[in-house]
Amino acid sequence: MTAATVPPLQRALPSAGRTRRVFVRDLEIMASVGVYEVEQRYEQRVIVSVELDVRDDYDGVSEKLSEVLDYSMIVHGVEALVQSRHFKLLETMAERIAEVCLTDTRVIAARISLMKPDIMSACKAVGIEIERRR
Repeated sequence: MTAATVPPLQRALPSAGRTRRVFVRDLEIMASVGVYEVEQRYEQRVIVSVELDVRDDYDGVSEKLSEVLDYSMIVHGVEALVQSRHFKLLETMAERIAEVCLTDTRVIAARISLMKPDIMSACKAVGIEIERRR
């Protein structure tokens, strides 16, 4: 088959059961989180990773950012949320992050991983992971 006989790229049917994984890995944010007095006095590093299963309506042709999930919006939303207040529990922070991610109706599932790398000297990091679905 020569280049001249290859059919042009067909536009995908919207949704057609396709998904795309969008991720943000190891986003480092200074945050106020923890139940212990020292954690309430000082901010600490929190490492955030987000994986989103997203309904894939992108036609593969348009090059329009509005037709895909903009991962920079996820980064900015997570940063704003994490820095907005003190969270006693990573679990609460993870739930709020999942809610932010799921506000985009294209997001089917959100997996959130949070790590505190500096709180326990004997460990590289401690943390939690959750998954929430629409």
